[in-house]
Amino acid sequence: MALIPARTKFRKMQKGQQAGLSKAACFIDFGDFGMQALERGRITDHQIEACRVAITRFFERKGKVWIRIFPDKAVSKKPAETRMGKGKGAVDHWVAVVRPGRILFEVGNVTKEEAQHALRLAAAKLPIKTRFVQRVARV
Repeated sequence: MALIPARTKFRKMQKGQQAGLSKAACFIDFGDFGMQALERGRITDHQIEACRVAITRFFERKGKVWIRIFPDKAVSKKPAETRMGKGKGAVDHWVAVVRPGRILFEVGNVTKEEAQHALRLAAAKLPIKTRFVQRVARV
């Protein structure tokens, strides 16, 4: 099951910029524990799915998982050994642009040790550094 948007206004997108810190999803809102990005980067739909599978397999029908990122940016690619010019390539895959501070995944209804182990397995599937975070009471 590939995560892609149902529809977009335009098929192909520009690269954009990844500077700055995350403006959204900086706190744990749903679960008790989470995985927070420490670096900026792009996470593909396949990497998100691999993380989800790793977490749910470890929990074995326990707990709950929230995915806080969605791949909404199209990345285009031209075929190999193609000459320059002739326009922009076709959409190859979808990515989620992640900035430092963003909560990527949240888990709940499990112990701290189980959550740490599951999120460590998921972090191994990602191209960026992450850390384990715990919910704190916000006033």
